[in-house]
Amino acid sequence: MFRFLIALAAFTAFTHGPALAQLPEGSKAPSFATAVARDGAAGRFNLRTALAEGPVVLYFYPKAFTHGCTLETRAFAEAHDDFAAAGAAIVGMSVDDIATLKRFSTEECRGKFAVGVATPAIIDAYDVALRRKGLPAGLTNRTSYVIGQDGRIAFVHSKLDHRDHVKLALAAVRKLAARKSTTD
Repeated sequence: MFRFLIALAAFTAFTHGPALAQLPEGSKAPSFATAVARDGAAGRFNLRTALAEGPVVLYFYPKAFTHGCTLETRAFAEAHDDFAAAGAAIVGMSVDDIATLKRFSTEECRGKFAVGVATPAIIDAYDVALRRKGLPAGLTNRTSYVIGQDGRIAFVHSKLDHRDHVKLALAAVRKLAARKSTTD
């Protein structure tokens, strides 16, 4: 019985605990530019340019049109106006090709925000490679970053369970907005 409980605890920590791959809060967010799709149209995203407008919620997800990624993206789309009210832009990132992202940006993002191509260099820079036995190589972990206008990571949440990413990222964005309003 004891061995079973130890195995169950290890399995639960492995599947439900936080992932280890992530950049720490307070660190400088790596700058990048990449191909994106928004509302079915291809374009470009440049982090530096986006940060000039306000904070950026940069969330990585493993694969478009999979169950958890679809639910997470729909939740970000539903909360888009709340993020915008706090001054933040949203961009999702996966290893999907631009044709897939065009479709995903229309069907699941509902045209609210861009989804971009996470190149191997971006995956390495943000330390979001998904390394799980039985999964294909090259996927990204489910990790959400809130990057402040100063280019520093203000919040990070790295967990394969999609359910808390939107709620926690929105709370972090609102915290940044509250701080900014008290200093203005």
